[in-house]
Amino acid sequence: MLIANHSGKLLEVGLDEAGRGCLAGPVVAGAVVLPPDYFHPLLTDSKLLSAKQRDQLREEICREALHWAVAEVSPREIDQINILNASFLAMHRALDLLPITPEYLLVDGNRFTPYKDVPHACMVKGDSRFFHIAAASVLAKTHRDERMIRLGAEFPEYKWEQNAGYPTKVHRNAIREYGASPHHRMTFRLLPEAESARVRKSV
Repeated sequence: MLIANHSGKLLEVGLDEAGRGCLAGPVVAGAVVLPPDYFHPLLTDSKLLSAKQRDQLREEICREALHWAVAEVSPREIDQINILNASFLAMHRALDLLPITPEYLLVDGNRFTPYKDVPHACMVKGDSRFFHIAAASVLAKTHRDERMIRLGAEFPEYKWEQNAGYPTKVHRNAIREYGASPHHRMTFRLLPEAESARVRKSV
């Protein structure tokens, strides 16, 4: 069962990201502060939920959270600083958008770049252990999926409304046929090695 808090501090922020493994689009992070007694029987890691469940939970999280924010880092920035650092930067940007000074940060995963002088802890599989990290996961995932649907309307050949930029067979076949878009991450292996080199040279 998920729990609401790790440090016992009221302004403990749960942090998670979405889109690290994608070939296109931004990486997005959510930051959420929930009431200390928060409980929801459905809320867990966004990857374990259906799209309908995520959308329903998103509405409740935005309504019930004490504070929340979502921020992103662009594909060009990802190419410049690498995806790990971009994930941390997205989290920092989300924290910057909160109207409060966090007392403690609980981060999904096993690595994090410290934010100012705020103490933090990393939690492997934190999105299936803590409600506020799961909530951050849901907000990041739903925000990013909406973003990819909008981008997919501009570049329909990649079917981003279906694959959200992940390396599906359809997505890679479209890269093979049409080349890379301005929203692809050029430092990622878009296609098998020899083909990826040709795609990068053509952009």
